[in-house]
Amino acid sequence: MAKVEIGIIGGSGLYSMPGLKRVREMRVGTPFGRPSDAYVAGELEGRSVAFLARHGRGHVLTPSEINFRANIYGMKKLGVERIISISAVGSLREDFKPGEMALPSQFFDRTRGRISTFFGGGLVAHISFADPVCATVVDALASACEASAVAHHRGGTYLCMEGPAFSTVAESNVYRSWNMDVIGMTNLQEAKLAREAEICYATLAMVTDYDCWHPGHDAVTIEQVIGILNRNVENAQKIIRASVRAMPRERTCKCGSALAHAILTDRKKIAPAVKKKLALLVGKYV
Repeated sequence: MAKVEIGIIGGSGLYSMPGLKRVREMRVGTPFGRPSDAYVAGELEGRSVAFLARHGRGHVLTPSEINFRANIYGMKKLGVERIISISAVGSLREDFKPGEMALPSQFFDRTRGRISTFFGGGLVAHISFADPVCATVVDALASACEASAVAHHRGGTYLCMEGPAFSTVAESNVYRSWNMDVIGMTNLQEAKLAREAEICYATLAMVTDYDCWHPGHDAVTIEQVIGILNRNVENAQKIIRASVRAMPRERTCKCGSALAHAILTDRKKIAPAVKKKLALLVGKYV
């Protein structure tokens, strides 16, 4: 299996990646079950990439049904070192306008019961997650936004809610009082698992609408939201191509050694079956 450099995870509205050359589909097995769909690998801007539709092609999985562990493990198995994750979000700020992009630097978890770690079952690891995105990937995305003339906001917090229903007005106003910036349903688990897998990760958040806190929210029609989503997708595709082209080939960040000091379990106490299951992630340490 040829090694893939960069993984691209597409969310609502982004189910494929135009411009891919030498395209091939790969079904990847994992110890955590099946990923959302086949990985569509190929060459983009001279780089080896793999695209995965987060919700499956045809959007068949709710956020709560996504097998995040399988998705990220599959990327690791392909050799991916960096992930660009695209996500449709609602805005919790007046100045984060529909049609613009956000590059959040933080996440806040409001999900319930989702599994967001590869560890447990006899092997304990605690990664550092104070800074959950890779600055190198964010730099490439920010430069790509500028080159593509797409308005964007670097920094801020992505609040990850459970869904699939959207917020109540009361919830939306509380999130604003907490100084959250955008709201979505998927990216926190991806970011945590990517860090455990020692993969660089960053989010390109497509602002589709103001969340329900906004006075004009009820006047927005579904047709308007879809129109904004379609424009966002077109812009996101431009940004992805430009960011892949600009991405440094060598990694100098700390993402690639996130587990170096994270594993607490006595190596002698780790069962052979657990070592085998997680060998792809921890083999160089245990």
